[in-house]
Amino acid sequence: MTTPPTEKAATSAKPASDQDKATAAQLTEGLKRLARDDGAATSIRLGTRLRNAFLTGLLIAGPVTITLYIMWWVINWIDAWVKPLLPTHYNPDTYLPFPVPGLGLFVAFVGLTLIGALAANLLGRTLVSTGELMMSRTPIVRNVYGAIKQIFESVISTSGPNQNFQKVGLIEFPSKGLWSIVFVTAETEGEIANIKPGGEGDLLTVFMPTGIVPPTGFICFVPRRDVTFLSMSVEEAAKIVMSGGIVTPDGQAKLKDLKTITMKRTTA
Repeated sequence: MTTPPTEKAATSAKPASDQDKATAAQLTEGLKRLARDDGAATSIRLGTRLRNAFLTGLLIAGPVTITLYIMWWVINWIDAWVKPLLPTHYNPDTYLPFPVPGLGLFVAFVGLTLIGALAANLLGRTLVSTGELMMSRTPIVRNVYGAIKQIFESVISTSGPNQNFQKVGLIEFPSKGLWSIVFVTAETEGEIANIKPGGEGDLLTVFMPTGIVPPTGFICFVPRRDVTFLSMSVEEAAKIVMSGGIVTPDGQAKLKDLKTITMKRTTA
């Protein structure tokens, strides 16, 4: 007995319908998975952008905020010292409803300038010499005054761009094969240079900081041949020392490039 054509068509259409349903289910599941993947990728990209934006904002605002805070603290500290010394009728804080920040700093600047100008003439030199004579004859005070004055004179006299203290070098310390950053302050002179310790005639005076506290360190007299001079500036070397080696000249250049790119994107 033969099957009618209509029954054959219905029989062949039923499997086709089941296959279409399976294909549609797979396609739907694939679209759902793709949507979930796109959502996760979008979330990751959004998180990365937020992190980069936060780090960029921290890079720009952090140094500025800390610098302004330190400047504000120094100004207030100088005002607290100088303002009480001003006569009442010359101090605007006595008749203004608010204090004038920076007044003490301005008065201190003017006062130091006048003292320097006064010391340039004969009367000023006489007064300065008399004061130094009194300081040098006072026990204990003369030692402190002499050390502080020598430090100030050394810093001011070597503040030019061509002075030796502007140079940075490396020496083998604390043992062979280990290198430490040093600041070359001057060529060794006086008794130390005359006695030629170790038979070395050409010595350099260097300052080697001990860590992240800049005032602490060692004063060393090193043969010139044992000092390897670097091309980096004193500021770059100081950043390396104070950051414990985290901040390097290459890293500083990358930070500057990142800041420049960020500023360009912001203004675009």
